[in-house]
Amino acid sequence: MQDDYGYDLGSYGWPITTASEAAQLWFDRGLNWTYGFNHEEAIACYRRAAELDPQAAMPHWGVAYATGPNYNLPWELYDDRGRAKALAGAYDATQAAMARIDSATPIEAALIRALCARYPQRDTTDDMEAWDRAFAAEMRAVYAAHPDNLDVCSVFAESLLTLTPWQMWDLARACPAEGAATEEARQVLETAMARPGGMAHPGLLHLYVHLMEMSPFPEKALKAADVLRRLVPDAGHLVHMPTHIDVLCGNYHDVVFWNERAIEADLKYYNRNGAFNFYTGYRQHNYHFVIYGAMFLGQIEPALRAIRGMAATVPEEMLRIESPPMADFFESFMGMEPHVLIRFGKWQEAIRLEPPQDRALYRCWTVMTYYARAVGNAALGRVDQAEREEQLFLQAASEVPDTRLLHNNKVTDLLEIAKEMVRGEIEYRKGAHDRAFDHLRRSVALEDALPYDEPWGWMQPARHALGALLFEQGRVDEAEAVYREDLGLGGQLSRATVHPDNVWSLKGLHDCLERRGESAERAQIRLRLDLALARADSRVGASCFCAQAAMKPFALPA
Repeated sequence: MQDDYGYDLGSYGWPITTASEAAQLWFDRGLNWTYGFNHEEAIACYRRAAELDPQAAMPHWGVAYATGPNYNLPWELYDDRGRAKALAGAYDATQAAMARIDSATPIEAALIRALCARYPQRDTTDDMEAWDRAFAAEMRAVYAAHPDNLDVCSVFAESLLTLTPWQMWDLARACPAEGAATEEARQVLETAMARPGGMAHPGLLHLYVHLMEMSPFPEKALKAADVLRRLVPDAGHLVHMPTHIDVLCGNYHDVVFWNERAIEADLKYYNRNGAFNFYTGYRQHNYHFVIYGAMFLGQIEPALRAIRGMAATVPEEMLRIESPPMADFFESFMGMEPHVLIRFGKWQEAIRLEPPQDRALYRCWTVMTYYARAVGNAALGRVDQAEREEQLFLQAASEVPDTRLLHNNKVTDLLEIAKEMVRGEIEYRKGAHDRAFDHLRRSVALEDALPYDEPWGWMQPARHALGALLFEQGRVDEAEAVYREDLGLGGQLSRATVHPDNVWSLKGLHDCLERRGESAERAQIRLRLDLALARADSRVGASCFCAQAAMKPFALPA
C-alpha cells in the first residue's frame, strides 16, 4: 500500500487483529515511532489506525503505552499539569482497548490488561512510581506466558528499565546497581536478540544500547548498535542511539557522522511538524552529541555547524512553553558555544561573547558566557579582567534555578565544576600554582561524581586542563597519571567516565613519555596519536589551550 506519509521507517511490523490493511500499516508506523521515542508521532499514527478500524483494540493499546512514562521521561519529570494530562489520555486509551478486548488475541489481551496496572485510575497520586512497579510485575507474567514474542520482550524490558532510569549500573563498583533489575533486563534482551528476528527488532536493540552504555563493558552492544543505526532510517533517535556506545569506545568519527545523519532524519520531522513538541529535545540531543564528539575528535567545524543548526531550529517561543517546562528541559543546550570556544582556544572570540538579551529566560547561556569570558581572560594573562568576569559569572550562577537540567544533570551541579575551573585558571595565572591545582583537582572530583549521562554532563574533561598545567610546571609524573586515567589506562575510573583514544590526552601522555625518555610505550601512543591527529582540523599543542604550548600562535597582550 502506497501513500504520501513520507517517512522511511524500515520493514519492522507486528501483525495485530485487524481486517484493515491500512490500519495495520498505521499501527506499524506507530510502533516504530514508539521504539524510536517519538511518542507524539506514534500516538498520531495509532489514532489514525483506530480511525481506520474502529473495532481494533491494539491501536488504543498503542496510544496508552506511548502516552505514559518512558526511560527518558519518568513520571517524576512531568510537571503537575503535564502529568495529569498524560495520565488522563493514557487511562482513557486503556479503557478503549479494554472495551475491544474480546476481539484480541491472547497476547494482545495480556498486554492490554497489563496497562490497567500502569494506569489504574484517571487521577494522579503522590506515588505513581508504584504503578510502574505494578506494570513491571504484570509484564513479567506476560513475558513468562509469551517469551517468544519479541514485542512482549521489548515492552517487558522497557518496564524494567523505567523503574530505575539511567541508574542501571553502579559505576564505582562496576556492577548492577542495587535495587535495579539490570540482570533481569539483560537476560530478557539478550535472549530475545538471539531468537529469529531479534537482531532486526528496533525496540530490543534500542533498549540494549541503553542498558549497556553505562555498564563496565559497553562494547558488548557494538553489534546491536551497528544494526540499529541503519534499521529505521527516518527515526532519527534510532540512527543516533548507537553513538551512545561509539563515544564510550572512542569512535568519535562515528559519533559526529551518525549524529549528523540523525539530524538529517529529524529535520524531516521538524520541517513537517515544527519545533513545538517534546521531540525537539531529541533533535537537540543529536546536536549536543555532534558538539561533544567533535570536541574529542579535535574538529571545530562540525561543532560550530551543530551550534548553528540548534540555534536555527529551537525558537524562543518554544522555550517559553510552561507545560511541559521547556526551558528547564532544553534551554541549557543553547549555551554550548562557550564550551567550544574554550576547547579550541578561541580566546579572543570567548572574551567578546555577549550574553543574550533575555537573561531571565536564557539562564544557562548567560552563565556560560561569563564563564568563557573569565577563563578566556585568565588564559590570556588578563587576571584583573578575569576576576571581574568571575564575579559576573558567580552572580549569574546564583540565578540559575535548581530545576534547570542538562539531560540527567542539574545545571547547578555542573556550575560547581565551572566555579573550580575558573578559580583554578585565575590562581594559575597569578602564579599560585598549588592553589590552582587544588581547585582543578576539585573540579575533576566533582566531574567524576556526576550522575551518568551521555554526553557526559561536563563538556571538556577537567583533567585536560589539570594535566596540561601540571606538565607545564614540570610535574610530569602527576600529569602522566592524569592522562592515563582520562584515556582509561589508569584503572581507577569507572568505564563510563573515561575517553579512549581522545586526541587531547593522547597528546598529553605522549609528551609526558617523551619528557621522561620512555621509548617503547611512546611508540605505541605515537601511533594512536598520529591516527587521531590525522582527523583533527585544529592544532593540538597540548591537552588544553590554557597551556603555553598550545597558545604559541597567540600574541599575548602585555
